[in-house]
Amino acid sequence: MAEEENEELSLEDQDSAQGGSKKKLIIIIAAAVLLLAAAVASYFLFFSAENEAVAEQTEEQAPADDASNNVTATYVAMPRPFVFNVQDGKRDRLVQIKVQLMVRGSKNAELAKKHIPLLEGTLVRVFGAATVEQLRSPAGKGQLRIYSLEALNEATSRVENKALIHSVLFTGFVLQ
Repeated sequence: MAEEENEELSLEDQDSAQGGSKKKLIIIIAAAVLLLAAAVASYFLFFSAENEAVAEQTEEQAPADDASNNVTATYVAMPRPFVFNVQDGKRDRLVQIKVQLMVRGSKNAELAKKHIPLLEGTLVRVFGAATVEQLRSPAGKGQLRIYSLEALNEATSRVENKALIHSVLFTGFVLQ
């Protein structure tokens, strides 16, 4: 009899232990689901606001020409990065910039690819005139992109009688 009572007590202990572990498992799963939901919500909250800010900046920089907005954007990559030295006091700094050019329409992309040597030469001239302070600050980099865009469109206007480049994008920027 004593053995039967001990067996019944041990069976009850096992059932209560399993019930407790099931409750813990449910709590852990619920916590994981809540954390996942919070992570997804924060992702959409922060990155949608960032994308809106980027879209507003590009709208400000885009020309107001309605015909150019109907044509798809095409990206023309410069074949090699621009590597040059900039003097910082007594010390030389090495700079490497990877550039892609955004053009509107495939016809302008073909023309831009045709004039890659002209575009590279123009960018070398603009980048060579940059200062270390300009290359360090975000505002200076933005200013350098604007100067590059103006110089590239001036060069293509002389050759093709129209501005080909819509935007200059720095896809890699290293200052050592």
